[in-house]
Amino acid sequence: MGEVKSKARKPTKGLTTAKISGRLDVGKHHDGSGIGLFLRVDPDGSKFWVQRITLNGKRPELGLGSFPAVSLAQAREAAWKNKRIIKDGKDPRDLQETKTIIPTFSEAVDEYLKFKLSEFQNEKHKAQWRSTLENYAFPLIGKKMVNAITVTDILTILQPIWETKTETASRLRGRIENVLSWAKVSGFRKGDNPALWKGNLSELLAKPSKIKVLMHQPAIALPDLSRWWADLASRDGMGKMALQFMALTAARSGEIRDMVWEEVVFFSDKRAIDHGCTGIWTVPATRMKMGREHRIPLPSMAIDILKTLEMVKTSKYVFASSKGLPLSDMTLSALMRRMHQSDLKVGRGYVDARSKRQAVPHGLRSTFRDWASENGYPKEVAELQLAHKVGSDVERAYRRTDMFAQRATMMNAWVGFLTQENEKEPSI
Repeated sequence: MGEVKSKARKPTKGLTTAKISGRLDVGKHHDGSGIGLFLRVDPDGSKFWVQRITLNGKRPELGLGSFPAVSLAQAREAAWKNKRIIKDGKDPRDLQETKTIIPTFSEAVDEYLKFKLSEFQNEKHKAQWRSTLENYAFPLIGKKMVNAITVTDILTILQPIWETKTETASRLRGRIENVLSWAKVSGFRKGDNPALWKGNLSELLAKPSKIKVLMHQPAIALPDLSRWWADLASRDGMGKMALQFMALTAARSGEIRDMVWEEVVFFSDKRAIDHGCTGIWTVPATRMKMGREHRIPLPSMAIDILKTLEMVKTSKYVFASSKGLPLSDMTLSALMRRMHQSDLKVGRGYVDARSKRQAVPHGLRSTFRDWASENGYPKEVAELQLAHKVGSDVERAYRRTDMFAQRATMMNAWVGFLTQENEKEPSI
C-alpha cells in the first residue's frame, strides 16, 4: 500500500479568500482548520488574523496580522508553524519577540493604510487621514517603535491642540488608536492601547463635547456686520468673493472652497419666482458634515458673484486658486485678520461680543443664527439652512421637506440686513 497522506492541514470547511474579501459581520469567523485560526472583524470593518493556542493549561490568543496585508494562506502557514513550535515544548510568543522586526509608527501607518484607504470613497478624506498624522504625530513619534509608544507620548501630541483644535485632535487620537490597534493584533506590541479614550485618556483630557460648548467660534457682532460687509466689498481678490459668498449663504468654509460648477443651477425668471431665489446650489452628501445632501437657495447677489467668476473660470472649482485647486482655508482667515487689523487702527475691530476674540470666517454662521433668532424666524428653518441636525432621529425620518421656500425667503431678508437694503427686517 502506498503512503497515506494526512489531510489534517486541508480544512474541508472554513474561510475562503473570496468570503473574507467581502462584507462580514462584526465578530469572529473561524477557519475550521483545527489550528485555532479565526478572522476577527471590528466594528469599523478592520479584519485581523488571530490564533487561539493551548499552552500550559491556558488559552492565549496570538495576533497574526491584518487582512489583506496577511493573506489567508499566509495566516494558515503561520498558525501551523506556531502549532509545531508548541508541540516542541516552546512558546511561539518568545520566538516572535526575538525574530519580529518592530516597525516605527510611520512605517505602521504605511502598512495600515495599504488596505484601510480603500474603505474611503472621498479622496479628501483619504488625504486628510494621512496628513493629520504627518502634521501632528510624526514629528514626535514617527521614528519611535510602535511597542515603545506610551500614554505620555500620546498626551504630548494631543494636549497642545486639545482645546484649540478639538475636532482635529479628537480625530487624530482615533487614528493613532487604530494604527496602534493594528500593531497589537499584528504582534508588534502588547498591553493596552495608549491612545484608547474610555478608561484611559478620558481620565486625563476634557471631554471633547464639553470643550465645544465652551469654545464657540468668535462671530461678528450684529451691529458691526454692515460695516464689515462694506469693508469687505471694498477689497479685491478670490478670497473676498468666497467670503462674500459664505456670508450670503451661511455655508461652511469647506463646502464653499470645494464647490464645483456642476453643483450650481441658475434659474430662469419663472423658476426664480417659483422658488423665491435666483438659483440653487446642491452640495452632495459626500461633502457634507452630516452626510446628507444639502440644497442652498442662492439670492441674486450670490448669483452675481457666480456669474462674474463663470466668465473667467479656468477650473472645475468655483473659488479656485491660481493653480486651479480649491482655495485655501488660510486665504479666508488671513483676509478676516487683515480686515480686523485695519479696523483696529480706528479704534474698533471685528470682535465677538461675548468673548472679545477676533471674529473668524466660521463665526459668520453664528452671526446669521443670532440674526434669525432676533427676527423671529423658526428655529427649524434656520437650523436647516445651517445643515444642522434638527429634531430626534424619528422626527428626521418622517420629515419629507427641507423647507426650501421658507429658507429662500429668510435668506433674501438676511441679504437685505447684511447689505442694509432694508431698515427693518420682516419676521415670520
